[in-house]
Formats: sequence, structure tokens, C-alpha cells
Amino acid sequence: MKLKILIICVLSVNAVCYSQNKEIKGEVRHFEDNEPLTYVNIGIANKTVGTVSNKNGLFYLSLNEKVKQNDTVVFSFIGYRTERYLISELNDKNNIILLQPENTELDEVVVSSKKIKLKSKKIGRTSKGLGLTHMNFYSYYEEDVDDRLSKERGMKLKIRRNCHIKDLNFKITSNDFTSLKFRVNFYKIEDGLPTELLIEKNIVFEVKDNFLGWFEVDLEPYEIYLKEDIEDVAVTIQWLESVKKDEKSKYFSISTAASPLNTAYFREKAMDTWTTGGQSLSFYLNAMCE
Repeated sequence: MKLKILIICVLSVNAVCYSQNKEIKGEVRHFEDNEPLTYVNIGIANKTVGTVSNKNGLFYLSLNEKVKQNDTVVFSFIGYRTERYLISELNDKNNIILLQPENTELDEVVVSSKKIKLKSKKIGRTSKGLGLTHMNFYSYYEEDVDDRLSKERGMKLKIRRNCHIKDLNFKITSNDFTSLKFRVNFYKIEDGLPTELLIEKNIVFEVKDNFLGWFEVDLEPYEIYLKEDIEDVAVTIQWLESVKKDEKSKYFSISTAASPLNTAYFREKAMDTWTTGGQSLSFYLNAMCE
């Protein structure tokens, strides 16, 4: 009788949870030339499980007790078709994931001969304030900085004119890293939360040498135009790679202030659930608007 109960318990646990503290390893490569793909988003929706591939296309996906065998791992990268695999279809290691380029038609750009007077506009919070509050990328339960891979922080910004975006700026108040790489993402907002990418461009930048103060990301090369009918957009920065100054390095934060009139967005992993907060990061866009 005891043996029968034990077997039932083992089967029940296996059906609910795939594994605790399990890791899936592999590579993400280009379908046609087998070249590695860097900073591909990898995750399981709403399970706080996610990461990005590194500069060699390698990935290490740590699973938790929420994950089941029939959960789906999503591999998503700008300009490529999204691939999905069940946990049960992936090995512990040596998984080769091939992504195919996606043929997308560019929207037609109509250039008017009519001269339009553009005005410089700052969209977002341009001040540091007293600088007493900080939005940190560090969470107390993280064992190492690699646990932050694919984490995002950002703001809801109001677009009320047709605007050409020049740069993104944010105030860094603590930084224990000699190098940090982030991706800038622009999302549509539906029902108050970010949804699909609004700008299909891989905008990666680096913060070097423990930089503190206002940091500018040049967006001119990406030719980003936001139309007034968008009204609101979620702009975030996503953690991709880091080099610590020393073994104790863990802090990176942006100045913020409590604000019931503004909305900050954050999520712990790629594909995870978005969380909102009444915060106003020192985080703004420079734009030329009609």
C-alpha cells in the first residue's frame, strides 16, 4: 500500500513540475548560414523564467518550480520568425535553435513638399529632483547578475504630435559595472500594459566604466518616427550583458520619484508579466515634433 502511494506521489509531482533548479542550455543560430544570433529573447510566459543569448549565441535558461513539461519556451528576435518549443522537446544541453529571417514589408513613407515647422520637445521626466529614490535593476533574491538577463525597466511616455526621435536619456545614480549592455524597446500599450513591439529595430547600447549621471542613447541612426495617433508608448531598457567591477558588484539604478500621475513598467524576465508602478523615472526622449 505504501509503495502504491509513493508511486502516485512521484507521478503527481512529475505532472505538475518539470524540475526544480533545472537548466536548459543551447545555441541560437541563423537558419541559413548557421551564424550565432546575439541577444535573442528566450522565455516562458508568466513563469518568471527568461534570459537572452550571449554574444556567441549561447543561452542558459534556469527553470523554477512553476515550470511544467507542457510549458512553451519562446525564442523571439527582431527580424526573425518566432520559434516555440515545449519543455519536453528540449534537452538539458546542446539544443540548437535555428531562427529564420522574417520577410517584412516596410510601411510606405510619404515625404511632403510642404515645409513643416518642427519644434524641439522633451518627452518624459527631465529632472533628477532630490535624487532620494532609485529604481534598481537588482532584486534581493538574485544570486548573480546573470539572473538579470532580459530584465526590463521603463516608462509610459505621451506622444501628442508627429515626432522624429533623436535620443533617449536617463539618470544613472549607482553603477558597479565596467560594462553594461542594454536594448531599447518601444512597445504599443493596450489596456494599460505594453504589448507588441512598435519599433522593429535592434537598438543595443553600452554603458562603460561605471558611468554615473545623465546618459544619452543616440537614436538618430534608427530613424524612429512616432505618429500622434499612437498617443502613448512604453519605452524600456532591457538588460543584455554585464561585466562587474569586482566580485561584490551588483547595483545599477536610475533616479525616480513617486508619482500617481505617471506609470513605470518593469518585468523580471523576457515573456514575463508586466508590472506597473506609480513612479516617474528620470527618463525622457528628445524629439523634433510638428
